Amino acid sequence: MIQDVRYEEIKIGDHAEMSKTVTEYDVYSFAGITGDFNPVHVNDEYAKTTMFKGRIAHGMLSAGFISAVLGTALPGANTIYLGQELVFKAPVKIGDTLTARVEVQEKLDEKRRIVLLTTVTNQDGVVVTAGKATVMKK
Repeated sequence: MIQDVRYEEIKIGDHAEMSKTVTEYDVYSFAGITGDFNPVHVNDEYAKTTMFKGRIAHGMLSAGFISAVLGTALPGANTIYLGQELVFKAPVKIGDTLTARVEVQEKLDEKRRIVLLTTVTNQDGVVVTAGKATVMKK
């Protein structure tokens, strides 16, 4: 269910999250949509020769999960994604279950903007992606 939290109801510290297991289909679909066919993502034999010792998901796939939380949970519908700072901290393997979490850090009332801390962790609690998002709530 998609939430639509009103700007006035949002408080510093509010948070939301979602989890999803990354599948081979997700990685190939992302490659097809974006055109990023880097062999570390799509060629198992090549990926085995890298420092990762196997295929990894695109970093931006994990960032996409942040977008999903922002657009469906907090702030939810009618949210305009204005910017995102990202750091990719650890690789994501096919089969990892990722949890994307957003937490309200700041509200800028004059322009109805919200700054949120963003993190994506794997099933072991390792942060794979971290950053800060800025959104506008209609």
